[in-house]
Amino acid sequence: MNKTLRNIAERYSCRDFTGEPPTDGEIEAIVSAALAAPSAINLQPWHIVVVRDKAIVDELDSEGLSILAAAEDKSSYERISSRGRKMLYNAPCIMIILSDGSKWATLDSGILCQTIVLAAQSLGLATCIVGMAGVPLYGPKRAQFAKRLRFPEGYEFSIGVLIGTANSGKQPHELDAGKVTYV
Repeated sequence: MNKTLRNIAERYSCRDFTGEPPTDGEIEAIVSAALAAPSAINLQPWHIVVVRDKAIVDELDSEGLSILAAAEDKSSYERISSRGRKMLYNAPCIMIILSDGSKWATLDSGILCQTIVLAAQSLGLATCIVGMAGVPLYGPKRAQFAKRLRFPEGYEFSIGVLIGTANSGKQPHELDAGKVTYV
């Protein structure tokens, strides 16, 4: 198996980070790979906010948990509480992918996200794709976070990617060949 296929096969969603941050070189390599991601008509309807300030990551985590705890449906809060009450799993870095809301922005953001996780995997870093990062970014402090994180005008949260060193390993998910039809 070649390196690319091995990285795809071995990647898993890490929910237990050591807190050790990626190096500047690793972040630069991941960002360069991300910016090479394809997009419809090469419009690149995204913007990446790299948050390496652990205090901000922890603040996003805390705010998100507070919002989930106050929600009528407690299922997400209970699930996260059972995993150590860390919505962002002690990750030292989050790449917040914003999109401009254009026609293909959701699809293109997904392609960008996958590029980020595979680039990080190739560098020996652990990742977790987190839609839950949107909880604080769409919550009551939305405007404050957008200002502090310097969201460009007209861009909204699309998806987040946690990046760091895994504290413990995990097997990748089982492959389900039933999800494929050959014609």
